[in-house]
Amino acid sequence: MIDKSVERRPAHAALAAFGRLNGALAAAAGIAILALSACSSTPKDDPNSQASLDKLYADAKDDITAGSYDRAIKSLERIEGRAAGTVMAQQAQLDLAWANYKSGERAAALTTLDRFIKLNPSSPALDYALYMKGVVNFNEDLGLFGRLANQDISERDQQASRDALLAFKQVVEQFPDSKYAPDAGVRVDYITNTLATYEVHVARYYYNRGAYLAAANRAQQSVSEFRYAPSAEEALYLMVQSYDKLGLPQLRDDALRVLTQNFPNSQFLAKGYTEKSWWKLW
Repeated sequence: MIDKSVERRPAHAALAAFGRLNGALAAAAGIAILALSACSSTPKDDPNSQASLDKLYADAKDDITAGSYDRAIKSLERIEGRAAGTVMAQQAQLDLAWANYKSGERAAALTTLDRFIKLNPSSPALDYALYMKGVVNFNEDLGLFGRLANQDISERDQQASRDALLAFKQVVEQFPDSKYAPDAGVRVDYITNTLATYEVHVARYYYNRGAYLAAANRAQQSVSEFRYAPSAEEALYLMVQSYDKLGLPQLRDDALRVLTQNFPNSQFLAKGYTEKSWWKLW
């Protein structure tokens, strides 16, 4: 089961790790702050002083908590620019991605996360950044349910789901001990199975309309890419039926052999293929 509470953790869950950044980075941040403070004879009025930045960041966090994301975004963008190269700028980047995500600005959130990942490849918050990149791309229904009943399934773009899958896989494979890894693993399985199901529904869509070559190719693609998904059973059966309609007995028999070996109790073998609306999963 997908743990939505993990997704809802704002960037401060990862920001605590920044306190453990290596001494060189912390020292560099301190030198930069001192240099900025020394530039003005009235530090308290300097927008780049540590006190001003701390106040601006505290206000941004309060705005995020209150759901005032637009105002928080403006403050965090200022911090990122004024504190460039510091730990605070990294903190601001992650919070900025979260605020953009919560306000529905998906493209801006992804741009911010990509920038963080590129500029901070050794950051202790890298697992969080990758996880959030997956969350931003993650669309739980993946376009397979009732809201798409009037949309041609062959026109539905699943690239965001594939991008989410890649990001979650990176968390699981590169950071197996991360607190985000368990939920990322659940999402990997969910997206994999749903994408496989989507491919089968496209194949069935073509089959029901007599486009047997397109149906066979799409079903074969599903089996090749998602061979362990539950929908592989129907994909193989669609291959059997499509090749039969195309008058290709050798390919039909090969697909039938694989289906029989892997799913000896297949309901498709027992009852045949029952046509149903392409957008229904039940």
